[in-house]
Amino acid sequence: QVQLVESGGGLVQAGGSLRLSCVASGGTFSHYDMAWFHQTPGKEREFVAAISWSGGYTHYADSMKDRFTISRDNAKNTMYLQMNSLKPEDTALYYCAATRRVATTNIRNYDYWGQGTQVTVSS
Repeated sequence: QVQLVESGGGLVQAGGSLRLSCVASGGTFSHYDMAWFHQTPGKEREFVAAISWSGGYTHYADSMKDRFTISRDNAKNTMYLQMNSLKPEDTALYYCAATRRVATTNIRNYDYWGQGTQVTVSS
C-alpha cells in the first residue's frame, strides 16, 4: 500500500512563494510517475503538474507554466512543487498523486493519493 503525505501549504500574499512536499512510503517510489492536483469547494479536482519516475519529463497546466516547478528526489522518496508568483486563484487544497501507469492530466489515471495540503493566497 503506497502512502503519500503532503506538506508545505500555508497562507501567503499574492506574489509570494511556497514549496510543497510529498513524501511517499510503502512502494518503489522511483518507479512511479507522480503529479500534483488541486481542488476548491464546489469544483472538480484539477491537474496542476506531473513528473515522470525518472524526473526527465514534466508537464504543467497552462495557468501554472512559468510559475510552478515540479521536481523529485528519489533518494528521499519526495516530490516537490515550487510555487512562485502565487495568485489568489491558486488558493486550493493541493493533492499529491502517484500512478503505476504513465502520468497524464486525467485524475482517473492515478492510483494513490495524499490527504492534501491547503494553500491560501491573499489579495
